[in-house]
Amino acid sequence: MLATIRHPAETPAAPTLVIAHGLYGSGRNWGVIARRLADRREVVAVDMRNHGDSPRAATHTYPEMAADLVEVIESLGGPVDLMGHSMGGKAAMQLALSRPDLIRRLVVADIAPVAYDHDQTRHVDAMQAVDLSTITSRAEADAALAHDVPDPALRAFFLQSLDLRSRPPRWKLNLAVLKAQMPHIVGWPGTQGRFDGPTLFLTGAESHYVRPEHREAIRALFPKARFAKIPDAGHWLHSEAPRAFEETVRVFLEA
Repeated sequence: MLATIRHPAETPAAPTLVIAHGLYGSGRNWGVIARRLADRREVVAVDMRNHGDSPRAATHTYPEMAADLVEVIESLGGPVDLMGHSMGGKAAMQLALSRPDLIRRLVVADIAPVAYDHDQTRHVDAMQAVDLSTITSRAEADAALAHDVPDPALRAFFLQSLDLRSRPPRWKLNLAVLKAQMPHIVGWPGTQGRFDGPTLFLTGAESHYVRPEHREAIRALFPKARFAKIPDAGHWLHSEAPRAFEETVRVFLEA
């Protein structure tokens, strides 16, 4: 089963929230938001397959990722509220369409049920290019990664998946498989079905991942879809505007 980080509720009063992170992320990335949302509900952040402490697999498709999430949700006694960002959002949509009985409310953060034409393999190449045998500190890893990843915020995100306690350090990402499976990750399996539960498509106002032309496809699968934007945020809206993101999610889940 997927590795999970559980945040028990301070005062349980609402269904459990499960969080599925995006590509190259981990459940640990969601720690602050998860802890703050755990004031009234248990929050469970997962490591998706081939990420973090979860099992490694030779394939990385959305039906498989949805099946992984089903196993977690059933272990929690479901149904639950489910939130996914980017790759995790697609996995969450896949699950809601195939097992709607397990989901009460769905939050999809900055992704649509469509195939994209961008390619994220350059980031795999950048991480694989770092000679980990010479790395003894996060600062050294950051300097090495800077050759191919000039954005310091993006480097900091990637470095959260670098295990410096291991000797030599190691990436807690199955980089070879993620690169090989990239067509599946940026794609969409064309899943049919319908999720009639409340669904929030929450996007960054500066992001272009969810465009007006996607709304017809979204409404066909999620007829109760609502749309909201976080001002001054892009694709990484939960890290760029965490309090606005958290409050919008809270209002939707408690409506």
